[in-house]
Amino acid sequence: MSGALLFDFDGLILDTETTDFESWAHVYREYGAELPRDLWQQAIGTDGSGFAPFAHLCEVTGRCLDEAETQAIRRPRRDEMVAALQPLPGVVDWIRAAREREMGVAVVSSSPDWWVEGHLKRVGMASLFDFRMTIDRAENAKPHPELYSRALMEYGFEPDCAVAVEDSPNGVAAAKAAGIFCVAVPGPMTRNLRFDAADLVLESLAASSLEAVLRERGSRP
Repeated sequence: MSGALLFDFDGLILDTETTDFESWAHVYREYGAELPRDLWQQAIGTDGSGFAPFAHLCEVTGRCLDEAETQAIRRPRRDEMVAALQPLPGVVDWIRAAREREMGVAVVSSSPDWWVEGHLKRVGMASLFDFRMTIDRAENAKPHPELYSRALMEYGFEPDCAVAVEDSPNGVAAAKAAGIFCVAVPGPMTRNLRFDAADLVLESLAASSLEAVLRERGSRP
């Protein structure tokens, strides 16, 4: 292999970030509250430990709510929206371009493996990746670099042999801490956030080719 292309999952391959937020926002409205977007954004790209939407809902409503009842409101709405999701523009093209260059392709995600694998199978993409480096295989979620460091170890590559693609500042921080060239592709839930740490920021993967990004990486000192 000539290198590796490492994809985040949520918000990068499928826009599950928006569906998750919208399903919780629906629950909040059902209880007469509003879900703060800025608080939600703090947890994007991590394992979700930075913000607990159910605990926050109890706090802002001043009620001791039943979590099972709350999830019964949320999950059907989330699952309906997620079922309609398709790969975001440019994702499959980048994977094909990587394979043509004999690059490895893997998912590096703070989400659990059952979540990532299930959605990749649903959209027929599970076989496109060499492996999934998910939180099940690490102790630390992003922005800690462990997931990326483990992915590099899996391939036996040095950081300068890889390119990471992320949609959140937490994900970018993880990739950069692992020493990897990182392309940020902000989605609907992260476009207003700062991506100063990214090596390159694209509107979507369809806005550039993998070849152009590799040339850009090669021109950096």
